[in-house]
Amino acid sequence: MDALPAGQQVPPTEHAEKDRRGRRLNLSCRLFFFGDDEFEGEGKTLDVSANGCRATSAVTVQPGMALKLSLFLPDHNWPLRVDRGIVRWVAGQEFGVEFTTIRMAQRERLRALVMKRR
Repeated sequence: MDALPAGQQVPPTEHAEKDRRGRRLNLSCRLFFFGDDEFEGEGKTLDVSANGCRATSAVTVQPGMALKLSLFLPDHNWPLRVDRGIVRWVAGQEFGVEFTTIRMAQRERLRALVMKRR
């Protein structure tokens, strides 16, 4: 999927909205993300699930962008690492990321946090 021109917004698709109906945790935590060509940004999560997150950042991302992420969750002193996430939708400064490549231990850590704090 190609990135859209700067400033163009794509709302969540019906498929993305359906996926979001899984177990989610309203959680605000620091988030760092890194892409190709030295692209990087900082923001915060608004909610998380075992499969993705909704976040906000002053740094503009585009649907289809591949990112590496570090989420500073409250359950540990070190960040949770996502090897690859895809930006699925953008609305203003908010965006949704699907975690497409994440180590099993990291996904289980996230799943346990979501279940424990609900």
